[in-house]
Amino acid sequence: MARKNSDDDPLAPVTLAVGQEDLLLDRAVREVVAAAKAADADTDVRDLTPDQLQPGTLAELTSPSLFAERKVVVVRNAQDLSADTVKDVKAYLGAPAEEITLVLLHAGGAKGKALLDAARKAGAREVACPKMTKPADRLAFVRGEFRAAGRSATPEACQALVDAIGSDLRELASAVSQLVADVEGTIDVAVVGRYYTGRAEASSFEVADRAVEGRAAEALEALRWALSTGVAPVLITSALAQGVRAIGKLSSARGGRPADLARELGMPPWKIDRVRQQMRGWTPDGVAVALRAVAEADAGVKGGGEDPDYALEKAVVVIARAARSRGRG
Repeated sequence: MARKNSDDDPLAPVTLAVGQEDLLLDRAVREVVAAAKAADADTDVRDLTPDQLQPGTLAELTSPSLFAERKVVVVRNAQDLSADTVKDVKAYLGAPAEEITLVLLHAGGAKGKALLDAARKAGAREVACPKMTKPADRLAFVRGEFRAAGRSATPEACQALVDAIGSDLRELASAVSQLVADVEGTIDVAVVGRYYTGRAEASSFEVADRAVEGRAAEALEALRWALSTGVAPVLITSALAQGVRAIGKLSSARGGRPADLARELGMPPWKIDRVRQQMRGWTPDGVAVALRAVAEADAGVKGGGEDPDYALEKAVVVIARAARSRGRG
């Protein structure tokens, strides 16, 4: 669940949502929009990407209206705004307009830090939306989802849900919603088992995600868990191949909006955003090395080697190392 500061008024002049967890960022936006529409059903909502917020655009959007309408202006990926647009935003932070709520979504890293610092200095309401990389964080998220729904779930049921679904917060939130809607009383591990038997195969994609992100230790942990729960090795090599190929496809594609790239590459837009984050440490040579490792692992698990588990572990380590190849000289 996103963490908020003590001054938690969704209609504060400026809300700063910081982090890289897409679900939490989207929820931060929805909360502000819902509060604005509750105050004025005719609220005008503008949801903008950095390329849509050119110098002068913010001044146009926040200029006084003849009808004094309420407005929500959402700026996504604020860390990618141009220098001139950042100047506009900083100027606005010093004198925000009435009846207008500005929502800045910022990844929270070093890029665009001056804008992040300026928003905090101006007293922006802040919502923390950190990426949940640790299993304990995802477990706490699931527990929080059940509490928010006013329902009780046993600790074992929460753990079983995380084990079955994996690391995707949207899928975890959707699973909680389904269980809450379909099941009466306390949700226990038997209920989770009935609904999500077989979902453990999704863990193969968690192995791939962690590997292409260069997180070798977490990838190996996920690999060992997947193998121990009976996930077929061939599913894991397939997921590794898909992950590395996606990196290669996107790195060689021309720039553009996620929707345009999705059509060009045959990927859903949400995957374009995820792969963009994953490909930061990759080089073309790294992709080639990783693809060879996947091919060797695939041969190993299909009878070309004596120990399929070792073949997979070796591939995961090579891929994770390749993911950090940029800048190693």
